[in-house]
Amino acid sequence: MPHRFTGERTPMRIFLGEHDRYRGRPLYEAILLLLRERGCAGATALRGVAGYGASSRIHTEKVLRLSLDLPIVVEVVETEETIQAALPALDDTIGGGLITLERARVILYRPDPEPRTAPPEPEDR
Repeated sequence: MPHRFTGERTPMRIFLGEHDRYRGRPLYEAILLLLRERGCAGATALRGVAGYGASSRIHTEKVLRLSLDLPIVVEVVETEETIQAALPALDDTIGGGLITLERARVILYRPDPEPRTAPPEPEDR
């Protein structure tokens, strides 16, 4: 597939807990909606199997544990301008957590607008 975009973008990761809420809904859901409203091309919420944060309490999905407040990471890769514009709204939404920003070289693949034909089968000799 051909490259449709190459360049620098800003990956943002937001670390929070599965039980974190915003206005009655899961916080990760509220963040995804906020990012979509801000025009981000895509974002993903990932659920961790174990982790700990500022409290140093380990959260795990082990069967015998009563607390299932597992770690959630919301990831988005966007332009620096789009990320910076979303940060004030995220600051109002997130009561506790961690946000990291990085710089990354991105190569984005997009499907061809025209379908490709399969390569010819090799001839038997």
